[in-house]
Amino acid sequence: MDEEKKKPHESSTVSAKDGEAPRTESPKVEKKENESATAEGKTQKNEGDQVKEIEGTKQENEEAVPPEIQSSLETALEEIDKFLSTLRAKNNEENVKASLEVPETVIGKFLDLFEEQLTKHGSAVEGKEKGSLDPEDVTLLLNAVNRVSKLAASVAEMKSDADKKQCVLINRIGAIKQRAMCILEDEFRSILEYVPDLPDPKTESKETESKETEEFAPAEEDFTNYSGHTPEMLSSLNKIAREMISGEYESECVHIYMMIRRIMFDDTLNHTGFEKFSFDDVQKMSWESLEREIATWISALAGCTIMYFPGEKKLAESVFTDYPMISSSIFINLTRGVTIQLLYFAEAMAMTKRSAEKLFKVLDMYETLRDNMVAIQELCPGECSNEVKTEMATARMRLGEAAISMLSDLENSIKSDTAKTTVPGGAVHPLTRYTMNYLKYTCEYKSTLEEVFKEHWKIERSDSRMTDYEAGEVDQNSVNSSSNNDEENQRSPFTNQLVRVMDLLDSNLEGKAKLYRDIPLSSIFLMNNGRYILQKIKGSSEIHVAMGDTWCRKKSTDLRNYHKNYQRETWGRLLNCLTLDGLMEKGKVQKPVLKERFKNFSAMFDEIHRTQSTWIVSDDQLQSELKISISAVVIPAYRSFVGRFSQYLDPGRQTEKYIKYQPEDIETYIDELFEGNRKP
Repeated sequence: MDEEKKKPHESSTVSAKDGEAPRTESPKVEKKENESATAEGKTQKNEGDQVKEIEGTKQENEEAVPPEIQSSLETALEEIDKFLSTLRAKNNEENVKASLEVPETVIGKFLDLFEEQLTKHGSAVEGKEKGSLDPEDVTLLLNAVNRVSKLAASVAEMKSDADKKQCVLINRIGAIKQRAMCILEDEFRSILEYVPDLPDPKTESKETESKETEEFAPAEEDFTNYSGHTPEMLSSLNKIAREMISGEYESECVHIYMMIRRIMFDDTLNHTGFEKFSFDDVQKMSWESLEREIATWISALAGCTIMYFPGEKKLAESVFTDYPMISSSIFINLTRGVTIQLLYFAEAMAMTKRSAEKLFKVLDMYETLRDNMVAIQELCPGECSNEVKTEMATARMRLGEAAISMLSDLENSIKSDTAKTTVPGGAVHPLTRYTMNYLKYTCEYKSTLEEVFKEHWKIERSDSRMTDYEAGEVDQNSVNSSSNNDEENQRSPFTNQLVRVMDLLDSNLEGKAKLYRDIPLSSIFLMNNGRYILQKIKGSSEIHVAMGDTWCRKKSTDLRNYHKNYQRETWGRLLNCLTLDGLMEKGKVQKPVLKERFKNFSAMFDEIHRTQSTWIVSDDQLQSELKISISAVVIPAYRSFVGRFSQYLDPGRQTEKYIKYQPEDIETYIDELFEGNRKP
């Protein structure tokens, strides 16, 4: 009894009788328990806002009762837990609702303390930086919100239509719950909006260490580096989401999360430089601008696959650990729009005006989609995975079709190059350089192009091979050859494409060679271009394998024939001046004829030197081979002729007049050929 006098206002739990819920009353309640209804009517204060039970008037108890000692919110939570625990136990008995009483004093005290705590939290959220509430305060707030939600449900179940006190209490609990949820929303938003500097996906390590917390099991470091949230922040987000959803505030929680993360995700993409373009925007872009945007697109898609999408997925799973359906839906809604925009750009690019120079960028995009399709598909659940797979496959198919069309454009560009202007000096034609360099880079994508042609063999056959063969624009002798047909059937579609391009180039060069009026120069032109082609093929293992040794041997044979034609047309005619035919008559040298022979040789050699020193043989090895072969034929013959017949000319003036060059001079002048030097 002494203890009761010291703490007349401290609540205590009274054991419930059979069939009754436990009640919590002050000692004064026990003392006044049987007083008249008029005394009980004085227990209401500020009706419509809150209900409290009091004993007597303040004047009656002022001297008898010491000041009330405020219970802490933690203590109040314990008392509420006792009530809820008793309520759960009684739920297994019959007529629970009829026998339970609401401990309004305990609940009222808890609500008073909680309102004070809410005021404190509200001020903290407004006055502190984002997501900076103390973890202990957040935990206490969440525990209190949890009890409020449970109280709201429990008191509503015990509600009696005739009990106005309970109606007032239910309304108060609901108002406090809504206020608490608003504070939770602000804290949830504040933590989500915290974002440090984003890491660069290019430097992000592919290997990450896994850590676990008591709240949830996902590997945090994988996505902490991405979202910037600490484990403590993620734990708070997880707890807040759990309380909001269990407290019937799911839509508000999901809406805030989606809104904040969508903004953050857009900022993340902006970090990569990726912009959203309409179809018309892409079509109107210059090629230089498109090249830059394609590089950004590749970086953005790779970043989404490596970091951004996995990061968003793990972040959603960590925040909504207990609600996998919600986290899955959030991830799909966040990433679907970005995925569609990325694929939309790829399809728009595939629909731009076709040109051969775009091929390599298109293949880069094709490879990016191919290499990332499985990873993105695995991130998406169920039907979403199939949908993403279909859309990515469609975009990749269109890029493949564009690539095949661009290779066809290369064929068309070769066919349409019918300019009648010759290349000075018989040098390598720009078309040859362009085509061979183009094919060299093309063969760096050999495996990808093999895949593209395999997927689109019908398009390739109808658009390229059938058109060429049926129109008769490729050498019919080779096409109609059964051996060549067998070889073609054994080759891959891409290899056949290369062979067709090479055949077209050869045909085009032969036509251009005929534009030269000087037959030897025509041969030099074919030698220059043929040598360039052969060197490029031998320098690229991919092209060499594709074209095969047989093709290369044939090209080498062609080069030897061009060389023979050149020697015959140029130096064969010169050597005719050194023949014995008509020079000897009855065993005697005809001096007039001899003089004419020396004179013609000098004049012809002058012309050859003057002309062919302006011709160009850019390949050092070919130039050396030509000069050696010329010297080997001309110099011995000339030295022998001079040594044998110079004696028939009078020494001195006559010899100088008709023998203009000594053998050593001829060798010097031959060495000046094919340098491309025009002399006045």
